[in-house]
Amino acid sequence: MLGLIRPLRLRARVLLATLTMATSVAVAAYPDRPIRIVVPFAPGGGTDLIARTLGAGMSQALGQQVLVDNKPGAGTMIGTDAVAKSPADGYTLVMASFAHAVNPTLQPKLPFDTNKAFTPVILVGRGPNVLVVRPESPYKTVADVIVAAKANPGKLTFASQGNGTSAHLAGEMFKNFAKVDITHVPYRGAGPAMTDLLGGQVDLFFGTAAAVSTFVDSGKLRALGVTTPKPSPALKGVPAIADTIPGFQVESWYGIYAPAGTPPDVVAKLNAAARTAAQSPEFKTKVEHEGLVISAGSPAELDAYVRGEQARWGKVVKENNLKAD
Repeated sequence: MLGLIRPLRLRARVLLATLTMATSVAVAAYPDRPIRIVVPFAPGGGTDLIARTLGAGMSQALGQQVLVDNKPGAGTMIGTDAVAKSPADGYTLVMASFAHAVNPTLQPKLPFDTNKAFTPVILVGRGPNVLVVRPESPYKTVADVIVAAKANPGKLTFASQGNGTSAHLAGEMFKNFAKVDITHVPYRGAGPAMTDLLGGQVDLFFGTAAAVSTFVDSGKLRALGVTTPKPSPALKGVPAIADTIPGFQVESWYGIYAPAGTPPDVVAKLNAAARTAAQSPEFKTKVEHEGLVISAGSPAELDAYVRGEQARWGKVVKENNLKAD
């Protein structure tokens, strides 16, 4: 009997060693095919711009293509859910933003558990939103908007790139703090929202700096105020909305997540590649003039920041009884 057990134990050890070696080789070989970053918005907005610019740098660092896959809809839930249900192998990522931290409170039925379905990779950066109007708009200041909104309750409209996004919550906070009634019009991304703003279908947009700064620089949009407590150095001459509405503050952010269970070695490779890309002159030239403050730290930095945002905005949503449209 003992003579039979010993060969079995030997085979088990050999099998375990083989499996361990195979896993090590697989991780060492990562990535051996293209990587996909899901952007849960339509093309043309700030998140799309950040993902494409960062992906180009990550492609160089990893030696594989990093492709952007736009999956808009349902306040980012469609694209984010697709990543939550993807294999935890490092080949499908999501470029998360403000809605990722707000949806757990704002959306009554999320198809995933935000804090359990994802592995943090990197906090790319943070920046302001900007209240913009068309250049021919009669509103030249934040105070002009408030006066008009009070004179015509519900008539003014503000666009957002979807329910639960920074543009949506900035508008809701504006309504609450200024005690005005303006109507929210959600879109499937900043690109479609700006198209309708430029076309005159909506009046206002609290867009991310990454999404609107090019239009402001070219004179196609007029910036009335930024959502950070102080003016942004990247948007010279644009006051803080807080100068007119004390206490007003909203911040956009961009971070990469992988599905939960992604191997730590793979996460480390993705973090290193994203960090290299975010700190490159090409990336900085593209985004820093738009107000983005680059973070590019550890996965733990993203996790801590987003959990803090969840707590802060969860309180705002509940206290103001905010609902997804």
